[in-house]
Amino acid sequence: MKVVIIGGVAAGPKAASKIIRLNPEADVTIIEKDKYLSYAGCGLPYYVSGEVKEQKELMCTPVGVVRDPVFFQKVKNVHVLTETEALEVDRPGKRVRIRRNSDGEESWREYDKLILATGSLPLVPPLPGKELKNVFTLHGVQDADGIKAVLAKEKARDVVIVGGGLIGVEMTEALVKKGCRVTIVEMFPQIFRMLDWEMAQLVAQHLESHGVKILTSTKVEAFTGKDQVKEVVTDQGTLPADMVILSVGVRPQVQLAKAAGLDIGATGAIKVDVYQATSDPDIYAAGDCVECRDLATRKVCYMPMGSTANKQARVAANNICGVRDTFPGVLGSTICKVFDYAVARTGLTEATAREMNYKVVTASAPGPDRAHFMPEAKSLFLKIVVDTKTRRLLGVQATGPGDADKRLDVAVTALTARMTVDQIANLDLCYAPPYSPAMDNLITAANVARNKMDGYLDGVSAREVKGMLDQKRDFIFLDTRSQGEYDEVRLPNSTLIPLGALRKRWQELPKDQEIVAFCKISLRGYEAALILKAEGFKKVRVMDGGVAMWPYEKIKG
Repeated sequence: MKVVIIGGVAAGPKAASKIIRLNPEADVTIIEKDKYLSYAGCGLPYYVSGEVKEQKELMCTPVGVVRDPVFFQKVKNVHVLTETEALEVDRPGKRVRIRRNSDGEESWREYDKLILATGSLPLVPPLPGKELKNVFTLHGVQDADGIKAVLAKEKARDVVIVGGGLIGVEMTEALVKKGCRVTIVEMFPQIFRMLDWEMAQLVAQHLESHGVKILTSTKVEAFTGKDQVKEVVTDQGTLPADMVILSVGVRPQVQLAKAAGLDIGATGAIKVDVYQATSDPDIYAAGDCVECRDLATRKVCYMPMGSTANKQARVAANNICGVRDTFPGVLGSTICKVFDYAVARTGLTEATAREMNYKVVTASAPGPDRAHFMPEAKSLFLKIVVDTKTRRLLGVQATGPGDADKRLDVAVTALTARMTVDQIANLDLCYAPPYSPAMDNLITAANVARNKMDGYLDGVSAREVKGMLDQKRDFIFLDTRSQGEYDEVRLPNSTLIPLGALRKRWQELPKDQEIVAFCKISLRGYEAALILKAEGFKKVRVMDGGVAMWPYEKIKG
């Protein structure tokens, strides 16, 4: 069996390796137009920062062997043609026309099965000056080397990142570590649109605490400079820039598939079935060039991720070799590092769930990621979204310096199994003080949601409270923390009555007035609400997340 694979970064090498494992007699060829093969594109920001010391580390196996053409030939028995471009797929003739970059020589490669792993291309807005020197994308090793060269030789001081998504924000840390003054320009009202606004705002505040300037609702109009970029012109003013990184997303690379007459999906990516087969039964596709099914929205989607590419490639390889396998879809599970914060989400955000006409309840659960008395405990800010009709978990978001990844991975499992918050609240998760609280953060969030749905807790979001304050609505914003906590940092227009004093001082509060109680994480706020309700107060709510998850300016000192 002859298998030709077009694309040699993530999906292509994975598929080739699996095919050879299943069918050692197969004749497998990878065609890759660039010289770099099987590299970790998601590691590029860490290569720029210097955390990954050498370029070859991005292309090595876990034991340090470089995955180059010699490696694939000797270890995998896979033929690799690097710096060779696939120009045409002749479906009736079952062959691919290729051209060698070094001398332009063209030839044909026959196949029994073909895999398209052509990946994606960076979106480059058609802005004046985009061709100026020091305007980069970050889509390959060459881009990373170019950025590193500017940082090393020209000592770029002012860097503007256009786009507040994953790659742009991941690059921010690398640039700050190199001594750059970084500005993120985002045309939408928030960075990280994969999160709900208030969660994204917590990340924005953390970035700003590290000196990063964030301009949202700001549109870039042009880049100016004589030979290299010197300024970024926006609709809000002009920014100095020694370097610009365009990070506005990617699009699937589907020219070959289109020209060959393969079906292209609604997302603009190659349409495939659950077996990763295209509209031609002898052609499969995997990775950033294909569309997926979103398990949360039940719609087709485009979610280019290295992890997804590898899984899809394995499914394609299995089916090519006669092993029936399917790829069910994705939940949009994403995590990235922003200085010492993790930023993660899976499933539906509150905004998306409401757009889909779910009646939802949300629960914010800030707290330490392990027993609070352990010196290594760190804060984790968690938000869950729940369908009130079925009580099923719909989505989870997390940020903060604490361990977000394991909570999100449990959430992914729960979402896949369509679990309710009642089931999640009683999961037998591992517990020991160095690893988690006795009631894990995700379990606590599930219980908060249950309390809301069962009528034990009347919650209100920080965003709604801010609106009440801005409208000068007549209510008591009751802070139940200690005097020392209040003196250190407080929220605007709040009234302090520490929880320990509330049973003696509740008479100071008018029973006919609305009260919103809170504390650092709103656990004491919840206790305060129960005390007041027991004393006959009717209009008492608890602010989700407390001071820890207040996404607005706080009063210090």
